Amino acid sequence: MLAVYNREMQAYFLTPIGYVFMGSFLLIQGIFFTFGNIFAQSSDFSSMFSNLSFIFMLVVPILTMRLMSDERRNKSDQLLLTSPVSLLSIVVGKFLAACTVFLVTLGITGIYVLILSAFGVISVPEVLVNYFGFFLTGCCLIAVGLLISAMTESQVTAAIATFGIILLFFLMDGMAAMITAPFLAFLVAALQWLSLFQRFEAFSAGIFSLTGVIYMLSFAAVFLYLTVSVIEKRRWSEG
Repeated sequence: MLAVYNREMQAYFLTPIGYVFMGSFLLIQGIFFTFGNIFAQSSDFSSMFSNLSFIFMLVVPILTMRLMSDERRNKSDQLLLTSPVSLLSIVVGKFLAACTVFLVTLGITGIYVLILSAFGVISVPEVLVNYFGFFLTGCCLIAVGLLISAMTESQVTAAIATFGIILLFFLMDGMAAMITAPFLAFLVAALQWLSLFQRFEAFSAGIFSLTGVIYMLSFAAVFLYLTVSVIEKRRWSEG
């Protein structure tokens, strides 16, 4: 797993993808910070995270689109599939590499916290909870993108499909609110239970939610399991 992790980390920073992801993320977050905090003279850092949820739709596809699809396109996946490393180790290694790049990028935004602390009073525990929840949400969506990438050899297709799935998660709460028919109450309950961003709302409010942590870890684990299953099925079907 460590070998796969190191290989992916090198791929991110020896190609433009890692820099495009980091640049896009920091640009969008910088815009929100400038207008939401600097120009508004506000030290409320949590509002920026709550408004930034949609950023995942734009940047996660960049981060995950090549993870497995590029291996299939270059036929290098056969080397991985026949190596002594288990499929789970391969998938987890790629997942952790993407999460590390995301974490490094998120860490750079800590400079915003230092700027705010110099000009106002901020709640450190609240900021840490916001960061933690935002990171967990990102990891969940990276797991989704990894699954999509494993299902196609086209990076463009993987990026577009990942964008669509994340958009669906983003719209779930709104969809549930629009359903008013009593006989569809079960659908409302299902959408609310599946809503990933609803779990993030507690963290964005500065509230550490153990239920939210368990849900997000389980969410990521399920999608990693599905990714392993998809690759395993393809390995057997291709002989």
